Amino acid sequence: MEDTFGRKVDYLRLSVTDLCNYRCRYCMPAEGVCKRGHGEILSVEECVEIVQAAAKCGVSKVRLTGGEPLVRRGILDICRGIAAIPEIEELCLTTNGSLLPELAAPLRQAGADRLNISLDTLRPQRFTHMTRVGRLEDVLRGMDAAREAGFLHTKLNVVLMKGFNDDEIPDFVDIARRFPVEVRFIELMPIGEGDSEQFLPGEAVLTACPDLSPIEDSGVAQRYRPSVGQGLVGLIQPMSHRFCGGCNRIRVTADGKLKPCLHDCQELPLRGLHGEELLRAVQRGIAAKPERHYMAETGHSESGRNMNQIGG
Repeated sequence: MEDTFGRKVDYLRLSVTDLCNYRCRYCMPAEGVCKRGHGEILSVEECVEIVQAAAKCGVSKVRLTGGEPLVRRGILDICRGIAAIPEIEELCLTTNGSLLPELAAPLRQAGADRLNISLDTLRPQRFTHMTRVGRLEDVLRGMDAAREAGFLHTKLNVVLMKGFNDDEIPDFVDIARRFPVEVRFIELMPIGEGDSEQFLPGEAVLTACPDLSPIEDSGVAQRYRPSVGQGLVGLIQPMSHRFCGGCNRIRVTADGKLKPCLHDCQELPLRGLHGEELLRAVQRGIAAKPERHYMAETGHSESGRNMNQIGG
């Protein structure tokens, strides 16, 4: 299905929880978020039903997000239910990786096709400082477990932050030289807990690593190949190179609200809807996608929620 600006919408990002076992400083408050009652978040059955409706609208790719999706009870049942929908060609998850040592193999068996692992620093002390509670070694073990479970084309998501990890850009690019992964550098967005003074444009990666050669784009990422190595480097630049014209996604929050745009305050309630009524609601959500966001002009997101409440 196309939106009113002629963009084909075929990608759904579904948040299955707003809880996380980390407290990353740009994402969540130090005390975390209040745990919702069981009846306040989408059930396993509701998650699958919403994806079924989205599939009838042309969605073929689903990404499960959080918070941290792997803390969600029933995550394997959600994966199995979505993977069984004939129209869904790709089921992905974005995770901090800390629980993959135990869950990578079960996720693969449940039908998950690919993983994005969020990792903003390769230095143990920095990692614990940023996450407030995490250990880098858990994520590294998770990456190994994902590889052993048969996950291919894994991507590492690195949020660029001036004064925090800008000196590690060559170290992350070196991962793409040594392993068949895509390291994606993402510009820090002015949403939730993010500090705008830490913003670093994506071009900083090209300055730090001039041997990167451009290749074809993939979705919202401008992609590059190192002069040697097996992997790729991607730049996702929502601030300095707004990519709204090619946006092909909608989002559903863990409490069942469809957001046509990450940075817009519009939300359409889906809970309690079934059959044709749910289908029409998803169609309205796709039609409601705005032409673009205005963060560059206003300096802030109009999302109305923190990132962990929407899904990264």
